[in-house]
Amino acid sequence: MERRRRTAPRSALLLACAAAVPAMLLAGCSSGGGSDSGKSGGSSADSGTPTTPALAPEKYATLPEGCVTVGKSTVATLVPKVKSAAGTPAMSQDISARAGCSWTGNGSDGYQYRWLSVTLQRFASTPAASAEQQAKDRYADQVAQLGKAPGATTAAVAKLGDQASSVAAKATVSKVTSQNDTVVARVGNVVVIVEYNGAGLEGKKNPSAATVVSGAERAAKDAVLAVVGANS
Repeated sequence: MERRRRTAPRSALLLACAAAVPAMLLAGCSSGGGSDSGKSGGSSADSGTPTTPALAPEKYATLPEGCVTVGKSTVATLVPKVKSAAGTPAMSQDISARAGCSWTGNGSDGYQYRWLSVTLQRFASTPAASAEQQAKDRYADQVAQLGKAPGATTAAVAKLGDQASSVAAKATVSKVTSQNDTVVARVGNVVVIVEYNGAGLEGKKNPSAATVVSGAERAAKDAVLAVVGANS
């Protein structure tokens, strides 16, 4: 029995490596300025030179630290016997633009693998597009890409930020099939991506699709509230 327990983490590691973490493929945000010169004896308005409409201000100017976006009670419920309650922070070169964290555990019996991940992405306005429009575009693109997975089902999530969708699917790695759900939510100019995966190792029963979906939505609600709270 002891030898079987030692094999569980190896299966869990394979699942963790294969978890479909949404890529944070962001173009760098840049800002530019220019000066308008009017004709002699008149302003630029008088000269008929067209002016660029001012973009709406960014609703959220900062992000919370990734590993505090999901409450301790939520982590404990979704990832029993979590290996690190503090979570593993994601690498980021600009913490004001992107942040993330993940948690993993194998349950009280060592054979119930769970993986929870949160990714935050904040957009800044550029001359080409407002911060909120960029977030809307990113949200739509992410949901569309996730929905292309074989057997994936997409559903809208009510009362979660300004927009939210849940994409459920299954994945099989080394003959172990996990039940996965990803919630993509937008709140202002910030996109929140929460992934929650579960699998029974060594022939143990998987969590139900409904359990995984509700778990992902619970974590996403925590993360959206954390974004709002960090800017209040």
